[in-house]
Amino acid sequence: MKIAVLADIHANYPALEATVDHIERWQPDTVLVAGDLINRGPKPVECLHLIQKMQTKHNWEVIRGNHEEYVLWHSLPDSPREGPLFELFRYSYWTYEKLDENVTLLEAMPDEFCENIPAAGEFRGVHASMKSNRQGIYPEMADETIQKLITPSPALLAVGHTHRPLIRQIGQTLVVNAGAVGLPFDADHRPAYAQIKFSQGDWRAEIIRLDYDIAQAKQDFYDTGFLAEAGPLSKIIQLELEISLSQLFQWTHIYMNAVLDEKISIEKAVDDYLRAPLDQPYW
Repeated sequence: MKIAVLADIHANYPALEATVDHIERWQPDTVLVAGDLINRGPKPVECLHLIQKMQTKHNWEVIRGNHEEYVLWHSLPDSPREGPLFELFRYSYWTYEKLDENVTLLEAMPDEFCENIPAAGEFRGVHASMKSNRQGIYPEMADETIQKLITPSPALLAVGHTHRPLIRQIGQTLVVNAGAVGLPFDADHRPAYAQIKFSQGDWRAEIIRLDYDIAQAKQDFYDTGFLAEAGPLSKIIQLELEISLSQLFQWTHIYMNAVLDEKISIEKAVDDYLRAPLDQPYW
């Protein structure tokens, strides 16, 4: 039994192409795309369509991540179209507009995947953890903390969300965080995905890292209009791609409330942050 898990593509089409090619050559029995296919990147339509193609061709399983929910939020009748809150999510509104009628595909995505495999037990996939699709599992967490995030405990749990790979046995559960295809946050720009095998009565996993055309991924920020049209936070996202470390979370922690209270413009908050971005992870 061979399973591939990929997550957090974030509209990085060159990284997704490289990952899809590698997975097809490995020929797994099951492929799970564990959310965040789109948003926070410049090529959402192309990424969504490639995943659709793999669903049709090889029955890939796809679940929803928090960024699919961010985009769907813009379809609600009371979602803002101006003001500080809108500016904080202008990049996801850009994605919403690009997807157009394809937004309905996000609505159809389930929140989790579950399969009972004979002799191997339950394989479950969620975006972040069993608690929610925004409460992630990080490498620095103690086993006791992770245990609370994986209950009820399947034999194999696959997740993404943190953009940082992890493989750890917690009680009866092998927990596999596949890392990120499109925006790794472990200072390694290469796309990551998980290869998982069940053999001789045991689950084993490996994180695969791939070379890809990152120069094209960077150029896509300009060619698609993402930098010009998706608001000031597109610059923070561009920095994340370039240094392979989380920055949007840090910026939000420092500036979001001040922007919402209109004590500082989002443009100035981004410019101030970019003068001295955090070079260490902040969780």
